[in-house]
Amino acid sequence: MTKKKIAFYTFGCKLNFSETSSIVKQFPENEFEIVDFKDFADIYVIHSCSVTAVAEKKCRAVIRQAARRNPNAAISVMGCYSQLKPDELAKMDGVKWVLGNTEKYRLAEIIRNECNEPDHQVIDHLKIASTKEFVSSYSIDDRTRSFLKVQDGCDYFCTYCAIPFARGRSRSDNVKDTVAKAQLIARTKIKEIVLTGVNIGEFGKDWNESFLDLIMALDEIEGIERYRISSIEPNLLTNEIIEFVAQSKRFSPHFHIPLQSGSDKILQMMKRRYHRADFVNRVAKVRELMPHACVAADVIVGFPGETEEDFLDIYRFIEELDIAYLHVFPYSIRPGTKAATLPGQLSNTEKEERSRRLHLLSDEKKELFYKANKGRKVSTLWEADTDNGMMFGYTENYIRTKTPYRAELLNTFTEGILDELDENCVYSVQFTGKSLGSI
Repeated sequence: MTKKKIAFYTFGCKLNFSETSSIVKQFPENEFEIVDFKDFADIYVIHSCSVTAVAEKKCRAVIRQAARRNPNAAISVMGCYSQLKPDELAKMDGVKWVLGNTEKYRLAEIIRNECNEPDHQVIDHLKIASTKEFVSSYSIDDRTRSFLKVQDGCDYFCTYCAIPFARGRSRSDNVKDTVAKAQLIARTKIKEIVLTGVNIGEFGKDWNESFLDLIMALDEIEGIERYRISSIEPNLLTNEIIEFVAQSKRFSPHFHIPLQSGSDKILQMMKRRYHRADFVNRVAKVRELMPHACVAADVIVGFPGETEEDFLDIYRFIEELDIAYLHVFPYSIRPGTKAATLPGQLSNTEKEERSRRLHLLSDEKKELFYKANKGRKVSTLWEADTDNGMMFGYTENYIRTKTPYRAELLNTFTEGILDELDENCVYSVQFTGKSLGSI
C-alpha cells in the first residue's frame, strides 16, 4: 500500500502546538508519511486560531497556499476558527474536512474512513459548550522542551474574547493523571516542560484540587529539570503559588501575567476580574521573593471607548511597572462578543499607532531587564536553534543567550556569567565550567 503524504501547520498558542503533536501521533506510520507543509502532500491539516481577525486571515492564506501546491489535495481545517465559523471555511477551494475543538481528536479516524471519497466533504461540528471531556496532550517535537496541556476552556467570558465559545467551559484532568503525563515526558530526553492551557489557574476545580497542588506534585518528578508556567491570570496567581515557585527545585522564576489594560475603567468594560492595583501587588510579590524574575504581560490596545487620555494613563501605568516586556495586541472585533457591539470603536490607524508606542515601550523595558542581569551567574538550557555558527538557549529567567556551536552542548544545562549583550538583545555567556545536565 502506498503511503499518503500528510502535512501539518499550526497557528496560535502553545496549547494548539501541544494538541497538534498528539494528533500527529494518531496517524499510523505504515499508512501515512509526515512531510513538511511546504512540500507536496496528499493531505494538508491546518490547526487554526481565531483569537484575532488577523489570525483568521493568515489561516485562509495558508489554506490557499496548500490548494495551489497540490490542487488535488484534501485539506482539513481544525481548531478555534473551525469551531466558530465552519461554513466560511467549508466554502474554500480544497477544504474537505472542517473539525471543531471536540471533533479534531477524531481526525485520523475521519481521514482514514473518508480519504477515498474525493467529492465528499465532512463538516463535523458539535456544540463545544456542552462538552465536559478533557483531552490531554503534550508535544515532543522539540528536543529540549515539551508543551504539556493541563487545562482547557474558560468560564470568564471577558467581553472581547471568543475563546470560551471556541473552547468551551473550563475543565482539566486531575493531579494524578497530569503527573503521569509529565512522567512519560520525563522518560524522554526532554529537559523542560511548559504548562499550558486556556486558563491554567483554574486547574483542578472539578476535582477539588488546585493549580498549587499540581505544581507541588510536578516539582517532585525526577528527569525534568525545569518547568515554566505559560500564562496565569493575576487574580489566580496567589501568594502561595509565588512563594512556592520562589523556593521550588524546578519551577523557573518566570511569570506571564495577562494585564490586558492598565485602566480600571477599561478593565471593568472588559469584565476582567481584578483592578490594576491587584496587578501591581502581584508584580511586587514576585519582585520581593525573586528580584531577577522575568515578568511579562499581555496588553490589548484600542479597546472600544479607550480615549487618548485613557491610553496615556495606561501608558504611564505600564511605564512604571517593574516588568520585562509586553505582548501587545490591537483590539480585534470578535463577532458574537459583547465588545463587538460597544460604542467608541477605534479606527485601525489609531489602534496601530498606540500599538506601535507600546511596542517601543516594551523594547525599552526588555533592554533594561537584560542589562540589570549583566554579570549574573545563570544556567542556560541549550537548544538546536543555530545561526552563523552560534547556538542559542534560555536562562531560568528567560534571558536569551548564545555561544559558539558545540554539538555536545545541545539539550544540556551549563552555568555561566551573562557577559556581553549584542544589538539583538542576546547575551554571550562566559562559562564557569560546571555542566548541570546532559543528554
